[in-house]
Amino acid sequence: MNEDLKQLKQRISLLDYLQQRQWSGRHAGSGDEWVGQCPLHRETRPSFYVNTRKNLFYCHGCGRGGDLIRLVELTLHLSFRQSVEQLRQQLPTPATILDHTAAFYQAQLDRHPEAVWYLHRRGLRDSALIEELGLGYAPGAKLLRHLAARGYGLDLALRTGLISPRGREAFCRRIVFPCRQDGRIVNLYGRSIGAAFPHRLLPCSKGGLFAWNQVREFSSVILVEGLFDLASLWQAGFRNTTCAVGTHLTPAQWTQLCDPPSRQIYIVFDQDENQAGQHASGALAQRLRSAGLAARIVHLPATHDPNSFFCAGATAADFTRCLQEAR
Repeated sequence: MNEDLKQLKQRISLLDYLQQRQWSGRHAGSGDEWVGQCPLHRETRPSFYVNTRKNLFYCHGCGRGGDLIRLVELTLHLSFRQSVEQLRQQLPTPATILDHTAAFYQAQLDRHPEAVWYLHRRGLRDSALIEELGLGYAPGAKLLRHLAARGYGLDLALRTGLISPRGREAFCRRIVFPCRQDGRIVNLYGRSIGAAFPHRLLPCSKGGLFAWNQVREFSSVILVEGLFDLASLWQAGFRNTTCAVGTHLTPAQWTQLCDPPSRQIYIVFDQDENQAGQHASGALAQRLRSAGLAARIVHLPATHDPNSFFCAGATAADFTRCLQEAR
C-alpha cells in the first residue's frame, strides 16, 4: 500500500469523521465496535458497524463496507483520487491545533479563581489587555477531550508536545501566552502558578519577537526577557515593548530588531543575583552596536525585572526615569 495513503487512513479516525457529521452510533458491547444507522441507505434498525481498531466499516443492511476513503467515495459520490484529496484537506495541522488550544485555554481563564488571583498577584488587572494578549489558563485534564471533539487525535497532540508521552498536559496549571508570527500562532508559552518549573515552551520555534506587528512601527523599542515584563509595561503605557521570550534572539528575531538600522533599542533584562541577565544584556548591546544600531542598557534596582519593579510600587514615571538614565 502506498505509504502516504496508509498514513492518511491512520491519522483520521473513521469514527471521528462520522461523528463530526452527526452520525449517532453507540458502543456495540465492550469491544472496539460501534453500531448505528447506515449513512448510505435508509433503515429503521441499526446495522452499520465501525471497528475503531481496524478503522473499517461494514453495513449488514446494504452489504457495503471498507475504509475511510471508501466511505467518502460512497457518501460524497467522488472518485478515489478526489476522495483522497478531500481527506488530505481535512488533516489536522500543528497550526490549527495550536489555534484551538489557545482559544480553549483563553476560555478557561475566568473560570478558575486561582488563575485570576495569580494574574492579580503579578500586577495584571487590565481585563482588556489580558484579552488583547490572548492570555489563558490550563487547568489540566481537559484539553485532550476538547481537541478530540474537534477532530484532533492523540497522535498530533503528542507530536506538538501539548500532551506528554505519559498523557499529562504540557501546560497544566500554567498561565498561557500564545506566541504569534505573521498573524498565526506558532508556539505557546506557559508560566507555572505552582511549584513546577516556571517556564515552558513547546518543542518548536518560539517565533518572532512578541507582538512585532504592533511594535515594529516605533522608532524606539524596549526589549524585555519575559512576557509578564511585556504585559506590565504595556499596562503602564509602554506599548513599544517587545519580548524575545528569553535572552537569546533567534535569527528571525535578530533580523526584525535590526530593521530599520536607525531604530533605538532599550534592553531591559532581569537584574539577576547571578548576573546572568546583566551579562546577556551587555553581550546583546555590544552585538547591536557592532551592527550599527543604537542600543542602551536600562538598569533597574537590584534583583528586579520590569514586572517585579511595577509590582513593588513603581510608576510609569519611575520607569521613564530609568529609560532616561540608560547607557
